[in-house]
Amino acid sequence: MKTRITEMLEIKYPIIQGGMAWVAEHHLAAAVSEAGGLGLIGGANAPGEAVRDEIRKARVLTEKPIGVNVMLLSPHAEDVAKVVVEEGIKVVTTGAGNPEKYMDMWKSAGIRVIPVVASVALARRMEKYGADAVVAEGMESGGHIGEQTTMTLVPQIADVVSIPVIAAGGIGDGRGIAAAFMLGAEAVQMGTRFVVADESIVHENYKERIIKAKDIDSAVTGRTHGHPVRCLRNQMTREYTRLEQEGKSFEELEYLTLGTLRKAVQEGDVTGGTVMAGQIAGMVSRRQSCKEMIEEMMGEASRLMHWDLCTAGQHI
Repeated sequence: MKTRITEMLEIKYPIIQGGMAWVAEHHLAAAVSEAGGLGLIGGANAPGEAVRDEIRKARVLTEKPIGVNVMLLSPHAEDVAKVVVEEGIKVVTTGAGNPEKYMDMWKSAGIRVIPVVASVALARRMEKYGADAVVAEGMESGGHIGEQTTMTLVPQIADVVSIPVIAAGGIGDGRGIAAAFMLGAEAVQMGTRFVVADESIVHENYKERIIKAKDIDSAVTGRTHGHPVRCLRNQMTREYTRLEQEGKSFEELEYLTLGTLRKAVQEGDVTGGTVMAGQIAGMVSRRQSCKEMIEEMMGEASRLMHWDLCTAGQHI
């Protein structure tokens, strides 16, 4: 399945792994890339040298292209922005901010810049400032979210930009990939399903919580202060919601969640930790290798899209 994204990024399949904080490290990124997708190393709040180390470790595991997600609100964003240039990274995705200040440096180095956007206005702005593509991320995603759904956001962005659109949010199987293409996307970005991959270093408790999740297990905290975050319901989300309803300040609520994602990912605390996952968690039912996941999803998507084209042809 060739698209402008697969050709631009020199990957076999139009699947990009999300740059999830504490999750998207070198083992997972290398495994996704080796399986034919694009693996990303999540910069999150890590210092530049830590990201450099992750890049080099990933390159020991694969010769395929890998990318880096730069979290622009990080205090180390500028260092990470320079590290990706120094290390010869060819693809950067960005989140939590506007990458314009780094755009000239990255473009001069031949880096493909793909911002994650949650609105039509930001997608237009990113195209104007030289983005090579955008990730249109719906509110079904895990972690920090916007307000539009993937179903409504992707086609609206695809209608107004000429650069390729990558769909994200609520995609975890071949049906989701096929649907994203029907909406105008040329690739998908996925996070939650890759969390439970064999190569993922996430604690077994975290993986098991996603695998056992039901459709109603997703919760959004932080809406009252304009910083909504999607995760799976637990003691922490209930406490957060209670304090939110009591009108506690953003600072008080932030203190409650400080370090809780790391506790969940690394220590397996799925009760008091933050178990970030998208609504698609209710469909993730088993562990697999990245290769098995990608080949299964692409096989299903290809069959569905072929059926759709054949069926459409019968009605012309």
